[in-house]
Amino acid sequence: MSQDIWINLPVKDVERSTAFFNEIGFHAESFGNERAKLAIGQTTILLFPDAAFERFTGSKTADTSHSAEVIFSIGAKSREEVDAFIQKVELAGGSIFGKPSESDGWMYGAGFSDLDGHRWNLLYMDESKMPKS
Repeated sequence: MSQDIWINLPVKDVERSTAFFNEIGFHAESFGNERAKLAIGQTTILLFPDAAFERFTGSKTADTSHSAEVIFSIGAKSREEVDAFIQKVELAGGSIFGKPSESDGWMYGAGFSDLDGHRWNLLYMDESKMPKS
């Protein structure tokens, strides 16, 4: 069985979302307003217009203004990378729902929503400070 995974994500405007993701430092390639491919590390996220997504899933898209359907977590290499990334998100028009902060003395992260309200988390884990079991 193949170990590849693609995540399909509904968006209101494929070209606008593609521009947003490129602006924050991801690699996104648009194929008109029909779909786009977003590559993050080894993960591929395909952006589809809401109507196309609803057609092939057989259900309505989640109303991200009232609920979250998923959170995408991305590893960062440093606290500075988290801070710089979140600044890019703000400049590109994303919303910050979790300002950069430390948690449990060894994790540093922040949360943001993209243009369609999908939630993302950027997290740096300082393994040298991780509690030992």
